[in-house]
Amino acid sequence: MGELKLLGVWPSPYVYRIIWALELKGIKYEHVQGEFHNPDFSDLLLKYNPVYKKVPVLVVDGKPIAESAVILEYIEETWPQPPMLPQDPYERAVARFWVSFAEEKSTSFMSFFVAVGEEFQKATKEVREVLKVLEETIGDKKYFGGEEIGVLDITLGWIPLFFGVIEDIVGVKVLVVDDFPRLFTWIRNFSEHPSIRTNFPSHHELFGYYKQKRDTIIPPNTA
Repeated sequence: MGELKLLGVWPSPYVYRIIWALELKGIKYEHVQGEFHNPDFSDLLLKYNPVYKKVPVLVVDGKPIAESAVILEYIEETWPQPPMLPQDPYERAVARFWVSFAEEKSTSFMSFFVAVGEEFQKATKEVREVLKVLEETIGDKKYFGGEEIGVLDITLGWIPLFFGVIEDIVGVKVLVVDDFPRLFTWIRNFSEHPSIRTNFPSHHELFGYYKQKRDTIIPPNTA
């Protein structure tokens, strides 16, 4: 394998998925971190992802691969060790089902972040229901992938990374240890993994970024 570059923008959770996967597999790569308003970086995105012009993009010997789910599949097929998916075909299908579930339900968390009034109450209820499902799914396992981090852990990795920040910004705590003890154990295990721990921005940095983001969507006096 030749030159490997990851095009990303801080603090995209989709970019972090790829960072974590590459780090877990011990793959050497260059992280090209830019900003959308930077003309040079925009030109790179236009060159390597002309359809969506979004990050992440993994560039392999000059050939681009876009969309985080597709990139994760490519990484798993190209560097199968250590595996992010089970070897058994049925278990692989089950893992993909839960990845699909996690992606579908992410809209509830987005609504929790940006909604107000009745829509916010609805989103809060939906988020709680999703967390209940995840609490049952993780069970007594160390990770959703079992004893090692798998593709579902990486897909849901934005929860330990971002969700506490979002709760602090909106002023409502949903993910509390008394209600979701197994998820809290998973969050600790995931966050403390060496490949993850060294690639985690600070709560303070994220709070400032997302607070500003929310204030541009919802004026503070209406939240």
